[in-house]
Formats: sequence, structure tokens, C-alpha cells
Amino acid sequence: MNKTKLRNGYTTGACATATSVAAFNALISGRWEDKITIQLPRGNQATFELCYKHLESNWAQAGTIKDAGDDPDITHGAEVRSKVWIDNSIKGIQFRGGQGIGIITKPGLPLPVGEPAINPVPREMIRSSIQTVANELQVDANVVVEISIANGSELAKKTWNPRLGIEGGLSILGTTGIVKPFSCSAWIASIHMGIDVAKTNGAKHVCASTGSVSELSAQKHFGLPDWAMLDMGDFVGGTLKYLRKHPIPNLTIAGGFGKISKLANGAGDLHSKRSQVDFEFLYQLALSDQNLNNTMPLNDILSANTANQVIEICGDKIAQLVAKKAQSVAATMLQNAPINVNIMIVDRQGQIRASTHNDGLNNF
Repeated sequence: MNKTKLRNGYTTGACATATSVAAFNALISGRWEDKITIQLPRGNQATFELCYKHLESNWAQAGTIKDAGDDPDITHGAEVRSKVWIDNSIKGIQFRGGQGIGIITKPGLPLPVGEPAINPVPREMIRSSIQTVANELQVDANVVVEISIANGSELAKKTWNPRLGIEGGLSILGTTGIVKPFSCSAWIASIHMGIDVAKTNGAKHVCASTGSVSELSAQKHFGLPDWAMLDMGDFVGGTLKYLRKHPIPNLTIAGGFGKISKLANGAGDLHSKRSQVDFEFLYQLALSDQNLNNTMPLNDILSANTANQVIEICGDKIAQLVAKKAQSVAATMLQNAPINVNIMIVDRQGQIRASTHNDGLNNF
């Protein structure tokens, strides 16, 4: 069977590097290139077309349209611009955040509070690329680089940035310069940053949720701040692996019955393409409970079409059994890390159907 190969794209960091180099080159040489080629961190090259060029006597600004390939990236199609000007009162390159770039307001991220959210790898890409051009043109690279993204402040509302303490806009991201479609690396990196921010800010309790409904219910139930909420999605294994090395005393995992049942059955990835609800597993779990075994038509579990039908058959008792089993599995994945785990099962209406937080997790 023929499969269409998905097309790679480029990160905002790669776009910002290309536009910064283009602007610096124009400022020094007095001429523009229609395309600009840069070196990416792993040695390969990438070429970008410029959609915007403006040159004055003391500054230059260039723009390119971000192409994320076939990845559903929130910044796909956004215009990334760099404005560059010479400042011989400084040594080397300084960074500023222009329109649409967020400012870091909480500790725990890889840059200090008050800095524009231009991550370390993109900064190094820009520095080394501008220095290469400066060496070729035999000039000093004492410049200010101001990055901006059109409509970035609005786009940022759809990202993790507000809860990470990055206010007012987007981040300039990327460690390789390349976006691989559906690699989910950006999502997992956001989970890691969320844990870092929570830990640095002294969190004693964080909640990792599979979706917005379970997140809102858990946040309301425990009264947690936004920065203690981790939009885990399907990546429970990746979340637990990172927490294993960066522990926070109390963890709640909140999600729907179907996804939590997958965790209870040992799945670390809850996506429907990589794990399925196992009705035989649920049947055996129900069978192990004396009360359910005596009072419920458990054979109906095996012919259920959805996980929610299992709750309809067995009631909240099966949800509590699944939560308890998932708690045990999560604790095993944490490998004796000093973390108390609570599992919360939330239905589509936001009602809490099961929770283990009374099992030793009373001091949130």
C-alpha cells in the first residue's frame, strides 16, 4: 500500500535565524537576497524565501512565512520578522522581543525572568549565523536583534505559554530547526517546561490531564493555579518519566474513563492509534470485585461498544476499580520516585466519577 510521505517544516527558531541573517547582511552590504540559506544545528542546511524586506540607513528588517510542513502547528503560516540594528555600545548580540513575542514572568524556564521568550538554541543559531556573515564581511557583530511574529499575542492564547508564565506572545522555539509532522516533540517539551515551572515555583501538587473537561474539573476540585496544570494529552508515560527525575510531591492524573482504563492496563501512550480500550481487561477487573460479580450482568461488558457503556453497565464502582488499578500502574512507572499519585476519572459532563485521592493523598 502506498503511503504519502509527510512533509517536514521549519521551526520558528529557524525562521528567526534566516530573517536575522538576511537583515544583518542587508544592513552591512546594502543589498537584499531574495532567498537566504542557513545552517541548522545538526549540520544540514535550509533555504527560506523572504516575504518582507525593509532597509534604512541604521536598521534593516526581514520577514518570512513559517512553513511547518504537514504538521498542524499553531504558527504555520505566521510571518516571522527580524529587525537588526548596530549598537557599538554593546559587545556581541542582544535579543529583544517585538510584537507577538512573549516575556518570561516566572522562574523555571531556561531563560531568566524578564527576557523575551527566544529560547537558547534559536539564540545560538542566530548568534553563530550572524557571526559567520560578520566574519565574511570583516565587520563586528555588535547588534540588537528584535524578533516579532504577526498576531503572536492572539496565537499564544492557544498554547501553553500563559500557564508557563510567558505573557503577551509566542516563544521562538526549536532544537533542530526542523518540524517533523506529528512527532509531538513540541507537546512533550511543553510538558517538561510545565513541570519545571511548577517545581521552581514550589508546587506541592500538579495535575496532568488528558483533556480540557477533566482539567477544568480537577482544577476546580483542588483549587490549583494555572501553572500547576499540565496539559498531558495522551502522553502519560512521557509525563511520568520526566516526573520520575524531577519529582513533585503530589500528582493527580485526570481523564475520561476510556483513557484511564488504558493506563490501568499498562499503556503509556493513550492515543487511539497506539492503545485501545480492552473490554476483556475491564471484564476481568469487574469479575475480581465480589459486589459487582454478584449483582451485575458482567458478560455485557464483553459486548460493549464503548468504554462509557461499561460504566452504564456497572456504575461508578468499575470506575473506582479502574482508578485504583491505574494508580498502581502509574506508581510502578514512577519507579519509587517520592510522588503520591492520585487518579481522577471525569465524565464528559465534568462530573467526577472516581478518585483515589483519599488513599494517602490528604495533604495537598
